[in-house]
Amino acid sequence: MSLSAYLSFIVTCLIIESTPGPNMAYLAVLSAGDGRKAGFAATIGIALGLLIIGIAAALGVATLISNSELAYQVLRWGGVGYLLWLAWDGWREEPETSPGTTNEPMQHAKFFRRGLIVNLLNPKAAVFYVAILPGFIAASSPAMPQAVTLTVTYVIVATAMHSLIVALAGTAQKFLEDRKRRLIARRVLSVALAGIAVWFAFTTGKDGL
Repeated sequence: MSLSAYLSFIVTCLIIESTPGPNMAYLAVLSAGDGRKAGFAATIGIALGLLIIGIAAALGVATLISNSELAYQVLRWGGVGYLLWLAWDGWREEPETSPGTTNEPMQHAKFFRRGLIVNLLNPKAAVFYVAILPGFIAASSPAMPQAVTLTVTYVIVATAMHSLIVALAGTAQKFLEDRKRRLIARRVLSVALAGIAVWFAFTTGKDGL
């Protein structure tokens, strides 16, 4: 792979990650409502999800998913359903979060797990690896090392963009220190998350790819 091709791939990743998508929207909503720590935990989960899908693509699994209407639709509607569940979970009044009742590592694990699942259930991530990444692999060199390099590069670029979103959206948390304001904000953001689920359903249709 030439240096120019590699730099072109990085630019492509930046453009794609600058376009609003389910990961970006979910992280913005989460960070505004639950703070930067929750957002960064979910970001790590999303990064792991992207890495897993990239490895699957290198092994050919993602190609099968992309070419199978049933598998694609199962992932697609699974993602919609999970986002709707997250919206409902956010709508309910938050549990007691005083220092004596909150287990912070468990909270971080929860948001990490949610970020991972949201990304694994996003079929567009698999389509990216199948439709775009192969165009940057040089036929004159072994494909697997190039695929791994490009996958890791994409994960790094995406994680950097997601971290920026979390940092910016997390500034709203100070305003939400009052419990009443926080409850109102959680419900507004839950409605937004439900809207993201609907948007996700429309934008991940095969016709929209």
